[in-house]
Amino acid sequence: MRSPSALPLQENNAFDEELGRRGLALLVRGPVTTLQVNVGKFCNQACHHCHVGAGPNRTERMAEETAGKVVRLLEASPSVTTLDLTGGAPELHEVFRPLVREARRLGRRVIDRCNLTVLSVPGQEDLAEFLAGNGVEVVASLPCYTRENVEAQRGRGVFEPSIEALRCLNDLGYAWDGSDLTLDLVYNPVGTYLPGSESELEQDYREALGQNYGITFDHLFTITNMPIARFADQLARAGDYDAYMGLLANHFNPKAVEGVMCRSLVSVGWDGALYDCDFNQMLETPLLLRGRPACLDAIDSLQELEGLPIATGDHCFGCTAGCGSSCTGALVE
Repeated sequence: MRSPSALPLQENNAFDEELGRRGLALLVRGPVTTLQVNVGKFCNQACHHCHVGAGPNRTERMAEETAGKVVRLLEASPSVTTLDLTGGAPELHEVFRPLVREARRLGRRVIDRCNLTVLSVPGQEDLAEFLAGNGVEVVASLPCYTRENVEAQRGRGVFEPSIEALRCLNDLGYAWDGSDLTLDLVYNPVGTYLPGSESELEQDYREALGQNYGITFDHLFTITNMPIARFADQLARAGDYDAYMGLLANHFNPKAVEGVMCRSLVSVGWDGALYDCDFNQMLETPLLLRGRPACLDAIDSLQELEGLPIATGDHCFGCTAGCGSSCTGALVE
C-alpha cells in the first residue's frame, strides 16, 4: 500500500472490495445532521498523531467571508443540528467566536474540538468563560491520564496545562451533575495499535483523573489513529505503514459500517471546499456534486447531498476496524 500524506480518490479500492465481499452496499450519504468545519490549520501544538498536520507554522485560515457562507448554509439546512468546529486549534482563528455566536443564535449545538492547552495561550484568558457562556460542548484531546504518555504524543510540557484547563472547565460548571455544559475527552492510542474497550478506558480515566486531580468529565471517546498526514509520515519513516494498514484491514468490523460518520456529516475546509469527512479533507479527496468538486458556493442546502455516493479509500479501514471509530468515539461495543 502507498504511504504518502495525501492519497488520490481510489477507484476499486480495497475498502470497497471488502464491502462487496461482505455483501454490504457502497457508502452513500443520508440526511446531514452535522456540519464539521475546519477553520484552519494553525495550532499551538504539533502532535505526532495529528491527521491534519496542524502546527504553529501553518498559515491556512478561514476568511470572514467564507465563515459567513458557512452560517448561511447552516441556516438553510434544517436537518443540521450540530456545528462541529475543528482545526488546528479552532479557537485561535478569528472566525471561531463569530461562528459560535451565529450557530447558537440559530439554535444549533456547537462542539469545540479543543486541545486544552489553548486555554493558556496569551490572549485566550477569557476563552473558557466564552465557551461556557455560549453553551459550547467541549471535546478535549487527552490521549492518556499519565504525563509520560500524553507528552510522548503531544510534546513536552503539555500535560500540566491540559490538567489545569480541565480544572478550569470544571470550575465553570462543565461536567457537573445536572449541568448542561458537556465536557468529553478523546483517547488516541500512543502507538500503532487499536483502542481498547471504550467503557473500560472511560472507567480508568474517571478513577485516575478523579483521584489524582479532582477532575470529572462526561464521556470518553476512543478514536483510532488515522494513517494520514503526520501520522502516515511517521509510520512510513519507521517502516510500519504496511503493517498498520494490515492491522486495520484485518480487524474490519462489518457492524461498524452502518454507523460511520460520513453518512450523516459533511466536512468544510478552511477555503470553503466540501468533503465527505475530515479525513478525506486532509487527503484532498473532494466531495463530488454533479461530477465536480463541491464548495460552499455550489449548493444552497445540504439536503442536495443526500443520497450521493461517499468517496472512500484504504484509510476508511481506520473507521471500521475493531469497535469502529468516529468523532464521537467507538461505533459498536
